[in-house]
Amino acid sequence: MLQATRITLGLLACRIGQLSEQIRDVDARLVRLVECHAPRLLEVVGIGPDTAVALLTTVGDNPERLDSEASFAALCGVSPVERSSGRRQYRRLNRGGDRQANAALHRIVFTRLRVDPRTQDYYERRIKEGKTRREIIRCLKRYAAREVFHLVGQLQPVPRS
Repeated sequence: MLQATRITLGLLACRIGQLSEQIRDVDARLVRLVECHAPRLLEVVGIGPDTAVALLTTVGDNPERLDSEASFAALCGVSPVERSSGRRQYRRLNRGGDRQANAALHRIVFTRLRVDPRTQDYYERRIKEGKTRREIIRCLKRYAAREVFHLVGQLQPVPRS
């Protein structure tokens, strides 16, 4: 029994090593692709290769929809939608749009909340103003979408050969 456990654990460790190597290889390829199309995107706090690829895929799949920051925000599902409940009026996130791009913006915001002092200061200031966490995250996603739009909005289409 002990021998079988050791063999199994050894095989699993070997497989983990192989998969880790494949992940490093794919990440390196993604970095090269992003650097070819939008090199400044990887310089932004909170944007890694996987996030950049998700956003570039959204932009590349929908070039005719990218007229403005607002259209990009709607495409990513982070444009504000007016809602009301009785006497209270508020904004919520758009539930439509590209869910992968929305998830990428979500990762950007939560990474920035952990490591970026400007974002942390913004969060604290808005909390003191009485905003909820959900409202602050909505605003931060919209800001992130605005920043990404300016970085990738002027991409030139790659000619197909």
